[in-house]
Amino acid sequence: MYKKTFLRPILIVGLITVIFASCDKDFNEIGTDIVGDDHYGFEKYTDATIKAYNQKLGPISSKNLPINALGFYSNPAFGDTEANFVTQLELSSTNPVFNNTYSELYVELPVIDSVIMDVPYYKTLKTENSDNTKDYELDSIFGADVGSANSKFKLSVYQSNYYLRDLDPDQSLAETQLFYTDQNSLIDANKIPVLLNNAPLTNPPTGQEGTHNDDGRENEHFYFDKKEHALTTYESDGITKIVPSPRSVPSMRLHLRTDVFYDKILNAPSGQLANDAVFKNYFRGIYFKVENGTPGNMAMINFKAGKITIYYKEDKITPDDLTTPLPANEYKLERLSKTFVLNFTGNTISLLQNSNENTNYLTAANSSEEASRLYLKGGQGAMAVIDLFGSTDVKGYILNPAYNEDLPISATNPKYTLVNTPNGISDEIDDIKFNGWLINEANLTFYVDKPAMTDAFPATNLPVEPNRIFLYDLTNKQVLVDYTYDGTSNGTFPKLSKSIFDGIVQTENLGDGKGKRAKKYKIRITNYVRNLVKNDSTNVRLGLSVTENINSVGLSKLRTPNSNLSSAPTMSVLSPLGTILYGTSPVVPNDKKLKLEIYYTKPN
Repeated sequence: MYKKTFLRPILIVGLITVIFASCDKDFNEIGTDIVGDDHYGFEKYTDATIKAYNQKLGPISSKNLPINALGFYSNPAFGDTEANFVTQLELSSTNPVFNNTYSELYVELPVIDSVIMDVPYYKTLKTENSDNTKDYELDSIFGADVGSANSKFKLSVYQSNYYLRDLDPDQSLAETQLFYTDQNSLIDANKIPVLLNNAPLTNPPTGQEGTHNDDGRENEHFYFDKKEHALTTYESDGITKIVPSPRSVPSMRLHLRTDVFYDKILNAPSGQLANDAVFKNYFRGIYFKVENGTPGNMAMINFKAGKITIYYKEDKITPDDLTTPLPANEYKLERLSKTFVLNFTGNTISLLQNSNENTNYLTAANSSEEASRLYLKGGQGAMAVIDLFGSTDVKGYILNPAYNEDLPISATNPKYTLVNTPNGISDEIDDIKFNGWLINEANLTFYVDKPAMTDAFPATNLPVEPNRIFLYDLTNKQVLVDYTYDGTSNGTFPKLSKSIFDGIVQTENLGDGKGKRAKKYKIRITNYVRNLVKNDSTNVRLGLSVTENINSVGLSKLRTPNSNLSSAPTMSVLSPLGTILYGTSPVVPNDKKLKLEIYYTKPN
């Protein structure tokens, strides 16, 4: 339904000159008519009308997200989410030549040794050991403890036969083709039913090479493994092993069927590998299907960094110049190890399915009533809408011709004269203007409904809550002026940039070694409110969502627009997380209710 705004006061009265140096600049730019500090004292106003509403999103565009979810995540406050994924592949080099072309000169045709899919995880290096191994901790993994029995699920990798086109034929190929979170059934129905990650549930005999999969880690009992991979590599002769073996960072490393990639790549029909446009219609992609998560894990993954490497052997011809044919017995043949890479850099779709949804969440998210609780959930989830200052407009104002600008605004020196004529501006904003208030800070503070977020969880497994929420101009589908003005950046943790605008979770310590949990969020909208008062800017509806990255502010279209929304922040689609915040309805306790806090100075 409706969206919300968060405001954060920065108020240190004794250090106004220093702390609010940036605010002084804003005052000058916006022209707030500061007459002199001697005439002003800080005041706080919290009686502005504010109403907040929930809005469920439904299916939303999820094509070519920068990060995609895979796996299962259970949040009893909202429900269960299953995340599948499909991606096109692109050739590392177009029109490759394998030695099938001149097979009459070869002792053997190309032979594939293995096909390895490798998709790196987000991770943090914890320790470097004396034996040159490294210990990592995985980031952006949600759900059960990584590697535990409850974290495992079945992962099946298939070749997709659904073409992820670039342009929409229903729009005369004039617009981008959109794909949505709810299209899993379509993709699943169009998979080629040949399991690619079909490693048997065995290990190779001792001393022999092969795929170690007796625990089903590559398919039946997959889990996100934080361990390095020890790689078996060889010298150029393809026989001598390189010792010590190099190691690679934690990743989804799966052995795929060699026969499929021999037929589709090394033995591809003429012209099918000529360029990526042709190839992506010939080999239409890879589909990741998850099953049997109880409850499983969900990882946020940069699939664009993934690849499939075909390791194969073929004969090298000497001389290489075939323009002067020689008798076959005069060619020297040398068997070489080679690789060919397919990159995960084509079109993608994040496929999300919600189930077992909490009835309180569904009731609230589908209601048009003013909300007592605001449900923010990423993915195919929900967001909120906020209206500020009410809609009452029975009066206006005109400039007072007798106003003396050399004196403070006061009852005897008003800048404006009120008239009983509507002017298209909320009367609450008119009153602030008439009183001559100078806005020092304006903030929205959202308190987390901690009981609602924890009652459904086991005491030992508290929910993971969003690190940040995002407030924007819902009416015009753009960022607020406070976002634009905020030039703060964080090179170490970029997701903590725009710290003045805020929206970053504020936590509290639970004690007894239980860690921390979310307490509240604040968002600063000082310049937005100043513009309403000083510049007669339009009072717009505000939208609020979770966000995975504050630095990205694009919007994704809803499959089915509603009366309030036709799109939602793309960075909310990335996140599987959610939070429940107190709203504005009369039943909310006053100390928890969402309020607009305005700190201002007024004439003495």
